[in-house]
Amino acid sequence: MKKTIKTQKFVAVLALILLYAFFSFFGANFFQYSTLISIFDSAYYIGFMAIGVTFVIITGGIDLSIGTVCICCSLIGGVLLKKGAPMAVVLLVILLLGVLLGLANGLMVSIMGLPAFIATLGTMMITRGFGSIVTGTASITYPQGTDAGAWFHNIFKFKGEGLPGAGIPTGFILLIVLAVVMSIILNKTRPGRYILALGSNKEAARLSGVNVVKWETLAYIFSGFFAALAGISYAAVYSTLMPGTGNGFELDAIAGVVIGGTSLSGGMGSISGTLIGVFIMAVLKTGLPFVGLQPHYQLFITGFVLIGAVFADVLNRKKAASV
Repeated sequence: MKKTIKTQKFVAVLALILLYAFFSFFGANFFQYSTLISIFDSAYYIGFMAIGVTFVIITGGIDLSIGTVCICCSLIGGVLLKKGAPMAVVLLVILLLGVLLGLANGLMVSIMGLPAFIATLGTMMITRGFGSIVTGTASITYPQGTDAGAWFHNIFKFKGEGLPGAGIPTGFILLIVLAVVMSIILNKTRPGRYILALGSNKEAARLSGVNVVKWETLAYIFSGFFAALAGISYAAVYSTLMPGTGNGFELDAIAGVVIGGTSLSGGMGSISGTLIGVFIMAVLKTGLPFVGLQPHYQLFITGFVLIGAVFADVLNRKKAASV
């Protein structure tokens, strides 16, 4: 399995390099530091969601609700701000809501026995509708500039902003730090090993004494937490949110996970591979306008790439089964 992961990761890295080289060669002014920073800036909120949902997909499940959880939690936080709640309290509430929604998804899947697709699709619809209900379909604006609570916005500014050669988004730095932490959890700790075991063979894991409900639910809690964190970072950068914002975020995140080598069948995946997949998506999104194509072509191209990645996973599993 480790050999397969390394091979898929190598292919993903090669694809990322070739894609960047393609846009650099054919796209006027693409090969610039400012463009690279734009890629980093567009990657991290999707990257947060992708890290969380990687754990769910490794268990053999799926979480379609991450995009709407991301925005719904931020909308609720914005409403609390309007009512005078302190920013620090609002941020904690947003993260807690993400955890609770992840817990709900996990319990529906692990205890109630609902298919993950149906359970998280239901949560997606509930959170999308609830976001509209609590805001009255109106937009929510987070503080910025000299407004009270604007320190939250400043956290996600650029590291070294205004200095020569600087300007790395702090959200990107946080993404890398959390990716390292979650990679250690996945590969070096008991929870990570149990989550991998669930994806390989859930029944065998249960018979060997693994608490399936506990560890499967934990995977969904991770997914909910990181979706809420993505909502915080998105609100900090873009300030104004609408209830319809976030449609399709889950597809970008899941596509990044799969392109990065995590198997939709479960039992195999890596956080580093997920990051590579997310950056492939970010390069594609940023690079298309440089070659005269509108961003909506990203969906068209990503669909083919996603099918190719899943097909490669199917072939690898058949090859492994025949050995």
